[in-house]
Amino acid sequence: MKRKKIALLAASGLLALACLTACGDTQEKIEISEPEVIEEPVVQEPEVVETPEEKEEEPEGPATDGDVIEERTVVNGEIQSYLTGEWTSEEIANRRPIAVMVPNNRPAMPQYGLSLAGVIYEAPVEGRITRLMPIFENYDELERIGPVRSSRDYYVYTAMGFEAIYCNWGLAVPYVEELINRDTVYNVSAAVEGIHNPADEAFYRVSRGDGYALEFTGYLKIEGMKKAVDRLGYDWNYDELHVRPFLFANDQIKDYPDNESATMIYPGGKSGNNSSGYGAYHPYFEYHEDDHLYYRYQDGKKQIDEYNNEQLAVTNVIFQYCHGEVRDAHDYLAFQVHSPEDTAIIFTNGKVIKGTWSRSADFEPPVYYDENGEEVVLNQGKTWICNIWKEYSEYVEYE
Repeated sequence: MKRKKIALLAASGLLALACLTACGDTQEKIEISEPEVIEEPVVQEPEVVETPEEKEEEPEGPATDGDVIEERTVVNGEIQSYLTGEWTSEEIANRRPIAVMVPNNRPAMPQYGLSLAGVIYEAPVEGRITRLMPIFENYDELERIGPVRSSRDYYVYTAMGFEAIYCNWGLAVPYVEELINRDTVYNVSAAVEGIHNPADEAFYRVSRGDGYALEFTGYLKIEGMKKAVDRLGYDWNYDELHVRPFLFANDQIKDYPDNESATMIYPGGKSGNNSSGYGAYHPYFEYHEDDHLYYRYQDGKKQIDEYNNEQLAVTNVIFQYCHGEVRDAHDYLAFQVHSPEDTAIIFTNGKVIKGTWSRSADFEPPVYYDENGEEVVLNQGKTWICNIWKEYSEYVEYE
């Protein structure tokens, strides 16, 4: 199936936001039907020498523009990932990623598989908590990802920017149904009201023991997801109009020596207890200079991946400020994830880069710029993007 790119101008995004905000008091349809349970880097080139003695061959590096990765070059079957900049197999790097809706509130913990995501997108939802959308290109070693929860339209639009296959269980019908069922959106969705082409073979329930509500027992089954993508006729690979989401440094670390430093990052402030979405469970990131990673904490403790019992950690953290509105009496939210320009703060290698982001089309990701208008160069590795509700941005802190 070949999909046509459809540009969404910022002006139309604002109009849609206004229209959706006016939708009024409408209850989300998130009744969960029981789906069928499915059982289970281096081209070598000889060095020119003046002696007959053979020399060890030197590797050829990636195609770059100075210190950044631009055009990708295949070397021994590997290419640098569009999501992380790291070397991975050509097949995986050119394959569309999957974006999975994962709850982030206390009753859902721990989550499974998130440490393998190349990007994690976090945004507020009703109830003034956050929900995650990890984006995976390297998921083949996983049996499952989850638990899986319901969709909101701003997550769908974000997934579209990565050309991701969007996986969810449930949806806010009045705000998502029309969007998610477009033929330009590759969705793998459990069978609930509002989903026109369900994929129940991709979902199943896992017994998690006492204390877990039913909505936190549904998982995406990787083999079932692959079967669903084939059955639905989706293209596995990025299309010819694919736009890279990030600009990565080449093999050397980009250190930004003239920028201010910050080792503690609080998207909802140090004290929490505010309605920004990040106030309820008080998440924060702690930078470790020894490995150049930002470690995630939430609810007073390390945020752990149940898959490998490791703490979630990323190389880059981005605060993407978005205008937001409350849509109805149920506290459903709308965020402007297309914009000609808005505020961004990027954290990498312990440094702070203040700047802006912009996005004008559905199938193009945001672009992040520094205060001089130059595209920000990220360091290779995983990235966590926090959608900061602009009207609550006063709570953002870092030190």
